[in-house]
Amino acid sequence: MLLCRISALSRATARWGAAALRPPTLSLSRHRRCQSVASSPQGRYRDSVLLPRTDFPMKLTGQKLLDRELEIQRICGFAELYSWQRERKAKKEFCLHDGPPYANGDPHVGHALNKILKDIRNRFEMLRGRQVHYVPGWDCHGLPIELKALGESGPSGLSPLQIRQKARQFAEGAIARQRAAFQRWGVMSDWDKCYYTFDGAYEAAQLKVFQEMHSKGLVYQDFKPVFWSPSSRTALAEAELEYNPEHVSKAIYATFPLDTLPAKLASEAEDLKGVSVLVWTTQPWTIPANQAVCYMPNAQYSVLKRADSGQLLLVATERAAGLAALLGTELESKGTFTGSELEGGICRHPTIPGKEVPLLPANHVTMGKGTGLVHTAPAHGMEDYSVASHFKLSVECIVDEDGRFTELAGPELANLYAMDEGTEKGADMCSEAPIRVPSCVHSYPYDWRTKRPVMIRPSQQWFINTASLKDKAKEVLQKVQVMPESARGGLLAMLDRRTYWCISRQRSWGVPIPVFYHKDNGEALINKHTVSHISTLFKEKGSDCWWELPLESLLPPESKAGPVEDYVRGEDVLDIWFDSGASWAAVLEESEPRADLYVEGKDQIGGWFQSSLLTSVAVRNKAPYKSLVVHGFVVSEKGEKMSKSLGNVVDPQVVINGGTVAYGADTLRWWVAESNVFSEVQIGPTALQSARDSISKLRNTLRFLLGNLQGFDPRTQAVDPKEMHYIDQYMLHLLRKYSMKACLFFFSAICYSYVRCACVRAFLTVRCVWQVTDAYSEFDAGRAIRVLQAFINGDLSSFYFSIIKDRLYCEPEDSVGRRSCQTVLEEVLDGLTRSIAPILPHLAEEVYLHAPGHEESETLFRSGWIKCSSVWRRPGLEEAVEGACAIRDSFLASIPGKNAAQYDLTVAIEPGLLFELMESLQVERTSTCSQLTELMMSARTTLTGSLPRDLPTDALLSSGKFLINLEGGMIREDSAYTIAVVPTCAARCPRCRRYTSDTPDCLCPRCQSVLSGAA
Repeated sequence: MLLCRISALSRATARWGAAALRPPTLSLSRHRRCQSVASSPQGRYRDSVLLPRTDFPMKLTGQKLLDRELEIQRICGFAELYSWQRERKAKKEFCLHDGPPYANGDPHVGHALNKILKDIRNRFEMLRGRQVHYVPGWDCHGLPIELKALGESGPSGLSPLQIRQKARQFAEGAIARQRAAFQRWGVMSDWDKCYYTFDGAYEAAQLKVFQEMHSKGLVYQDFKPVFWSPSSRTALAEAELEYNPEHVSKAIYATFPLDTLPAKLASEAEDLKGVSVLVWTTQPWTIPANQAVCYMPNAQYSVLKRADSGQLLLVATERAAGLAALLGTELESKGTFTGSELEGGICRHPTIPGKEVPLLPANHVTMGKGTGLVHTAPAHGMEDYSVASHFKLSVECIVDEDGRFTELAGPELANLYAMDEGTEKGADMCSEAPIRVPSCVHSYPYDWRTKRPVMIRPSQQWFINTASLKDKAKEVLQKVQVMPESARGGLLAMLDRRTYWCISRQRSWGVPIPVFYHKDNGEALINKHTVSHISTLFKEKGSDCWWELPLESLLPPESKAGPVEDYVRGEDVLDIWFDSGASWAAVLEESEPRADLYVEGKDQIGGWFQSSLLTSVAVRNKAPYKSLVVHGFVVSEKGEKMSKSLGNVVDPQVVINGGTVAYGADTLRWWVAESNVFSEVQIGPTALQSARDSISKLRNTLRFLLGNLQGFDPRTQAVDPKEMHYIDQYMLHLLRKYSMKACLFFFSAICYSYVRCACVRAFLTVRCVWQVTDAYSEFDAGRAIRVLQAFINGDLSSFYFSIIKDRLYCEPEDSVGRRSCQTVLEEVLDGLTRSIAPILPHLAEEVYLHAPGHEESETLFRSGWIKCSSVWRRPGLEEAVEGACAIRDSFLASIPGKNAAQYDLTVAIEPGLLFELMESLQVERTSTCSQLTELMMSARTTLTGSLPRDLPTDALLSSGKFLINLEGGMIREDSAYTIAVVPTCAARCPRCRRYTSDTPDCLCPRCQSVLSGAA
């Protein structure tokens, strides 16, 4: 902005030369008129100045703020806005599919981050004229809700229907509280038309997806290890686990006597007599289930003799040194072999007499810890199970659903908790005393609901074969835009790790898996006829009918099941990730069953994002989304995870309604928008107060605009662009750059002197401000805020407002100059209000209620996005103002810290393009009220071809250059200018306070004319 002021000063001086530096002659008659006016009361001058007037409040705090936001929601029709925009005609639709939050508690700050992020984008798209498709939903099934509904007492003999009734009531209560909060935050939707995973229609759509996948052979039943939660008594999917890095396990080294030597080592039988295979495990309770010991085929192994006991131990060669240190004794090598030479070896089971276990090769064996030999219990390890499948080993489960040892573990272990007292007892039973080591602290999976450790145990479950979907899922994922891009790696990694997906749960509150079992042989009955029939029943009656209806009503005649009395209905329900993952089938429109956008937290990389992708790829061979936005978690201002024990939990309802301060919904929304949502998002008093202060500054700017538009109606009083001042037209140019997408040709016309001098700030402002539309489009509301603030602080406050205040306050009310300025202010107000509307809908609508130029019943959100036009554009406009700005920078640099209004400026420019541009800003040779003088904010500006020879001795001289580049480089001219600055001899006008009066206390000619016209 300083640049603009200097530029304008320079041009005027260059045109008219030294004459402008001479003080003006005061005539007698004019002097008398001044005396007459000066004798008037000072109040007369004050009342004649058109200062801003508006009833738009400067501040809203406390209960007044809260009441005003609710009033805005009511009178501006927030509740009806979504339905209105769905009914209007639109060329394009924008679909943001809502990932359903869990209906198990009160709204929290994570909800606020997620829902407000989505609403900002939805409101932006609606303002741009698109028809927004956004149906909020809730994930209503699952163990957390069931447990909370039952309380501490547990099922207590309740039937499945009774449990389901309690769970439904609990979920409905949580939904009501969350929905009310989302509405209070200003989230736009039809809140009477949401989706719920416990609705019959939703459950029916889910079963159709299940049926499609089953018919393709992707759903199967098997007995295999799964993550099992003894505390919940159900199988868990990987997405339902959380890893505790501080878990403590009791680790031991156990010996497996090598009774049958490998064939390749038989020749050395005498030397190896009595050798034992040494294994390390952090799960001693699984040793009774051991079926093999695995080695790495291409690794080296050694037989080591203990110096203290003579015991022979077989371990990986590279682990020998660490083992010696652990045992506190020397280990002497008695032979070294490759892993492949161990083939055929058979060990004696350490806890079960007479049981033999083979040495087997496996690729999952590593050398990072342990001995390089891995104890293998197929029933209790995923990799162990793979070995068992390959070598046809037995898979025997030795623990029950409560995590207790069964009779299969032996009478000494039966009924003991495997992961508690069973661990010590199992270790003590080893045929040779195990080598006990300090407890091992490591990352271990926990049930994310009960916060208790899980175990791996086999059970009869239903699975989805994700291995067959993985390649296609990875292929379609490459076509999806992911923000931030770094999240794509996590999505791909999660797909790589998941070879199957356990989708059955042993609970009552969920969608029943539509399968029947034969009473005698346990064979499952499920086909397209049974699933389709059950789906129809669920749609009509809801899934409670699975327990309510007799078996005859559930089994259709075409199922070919045989006698109905031979079957029983299944008791398992579907995993809630399958529940929510099928939401695309229930919610998205059939005409375009792909959402433009999914927006969720990073925990959904292994959850909803993945379950949605896998189900959609399985059924439709494509992703359900075109773009993904993955945001971080909310943490305290210290970066700590929120915890009630730490006392750092931030309740969004308290933020709005007030603990110590009532911030209101818009402050919460500003915090969301301003945050870097792609990392951890911090919240606390400092962040909230900063958001509140930013809104207050914005509110004052909007109030200034409204105050200066009092009595102005743009529909009848707007000035034709051809009659506007150059600076006003230039402001429209900046507004257009602020609101529109990038237009890079503009930069080719920027002069090098403009970039080099103090106008670098202005250049950078212009460079970023046009990105406000792009920022919203790219899901970067934080950048939209930075663009907004740069535009207000730079282009408006520091530049335009400082220049036009004199014209705005002191010109005649209906003058073209003042109306020209008001025309621009109205467009700026409109542009700013619309650009903040997605983030601050309450403030935007409040401003719109006070703004001129529209019907009282009209609301901002029903009137569209920023309306930009280039009708104001005239040839050379930007070059004229930018050139004047360059000259003004030189002017202000010559009087650092001084008031430019106290100086006369002479600008000397040789005849040429720059001189002609400056002439367009000042027709007269010297002037106190030309557009050039206004830009310079000087007392008087003279434009001349060369500086006069008789310059005052106190004149300050400086020079510069300005490169003019017109018509895409066809016209280029590097023009030099020189300026001379002297203190003005004029007096300060008591009305406008400019130094343009002939004598002290005398009104300047302009003010005299205004007052005489008013009289």
